[in-house]
Amino acid sequence: MEGTRSKFNVGKKTTDRTFEGIIFDSVVEMKYYRDVVLPEIENGNIISCERQKKYILQPSYIHLGKKILPIEYKADFVLKYKSGKEVVVDIKGCPDAVAILKRKMFWYVFPNIDYIWIGYSKIDGGFCTYEDIKAGRKQRKKDKKLKEKLEQNEHKKSK
Repeated sequence: MEGTRSKFNVGKKTTDRTFEGIIFDSVVEMKYYRDVVLPEIENGNIISCERQKKYILQPSYIHLGKKILPIEYKADFVLKYKSGKEVVVDIKGCPDAVAILKRKMFWYVFPNIDYIWIGYSKIDGGFCTYEDIKAGRKQRKKDKKLKEKLEQNEHKKSK
């Protein structure tokens, strides 16, 4: 069914998330590649971009005679800059509990690799870190509550 969506709210139709023949996992991931990564590759700042690189967070093992599969993480992008810096980028909308756990594991297993979550928020200026988006949302919520409180006080004064 064309209208069916995955648990990540990504439709089976791939035309809207395809760029230069590459099918991305989401529209936002495709736009990040097209609008952020590709220009940096073209200007020479990024020297390589690897997609869907697999990292083992916990190897497989045997427990009570049963093989337990490894815990793996697939990076949306691994970017290598001309400065030598390597950054693992994951495009996130709203991370679930598994993503949060895997991020903690990644930081533990690979402490020397920069690992960031990037999201898109029009109100926060486009692509930015998930932490910046989260902080912006928190501040807007705080501002809204303060505004409501001030309006309530003004309303009480006018009575």
